[in-house]
Amino acid sequence: MGKFLITKRKNGEFQFNLKANNGQTILASEGYSSKSSCENGIESVKTNSKDDNRFERKTSANGKAYFNLKAANGQIIGTSEMYESEASRENGITSVKNNAPDATIDDQSN
Repeated sequence: MGKFLITKRKNGEFQFNLKANNGQTILASEGYSSKSSCENGIESVKTNSKDDNRFERKTSANGKAYFNLKAANGQIIGTSEMYESEASRENGITSVKNNAPDATIDDQSN
């Protein structure tokens, strides 16, 4: 089972990373101005990761594959790392689908 790690940035914003069992970050959030907003983002990932249509498959300017996870309103709630291939990106999406719904929360923002 994966876990969401909440941290606080130097600028005071909160962010979360979804980590797989092996400790690899498989999804990262933007910065949130409050911890409650960050926690809402985590709940949104748990819900939206169950729907393949919420995953936006993209290719960066330098040809790397990545994905965004979007909420029902189209807002990006998490972004993956850059992958060398589309197959690796699909593995990343599968990992989010498998890890996010039941992931624990590790709050290290204090």
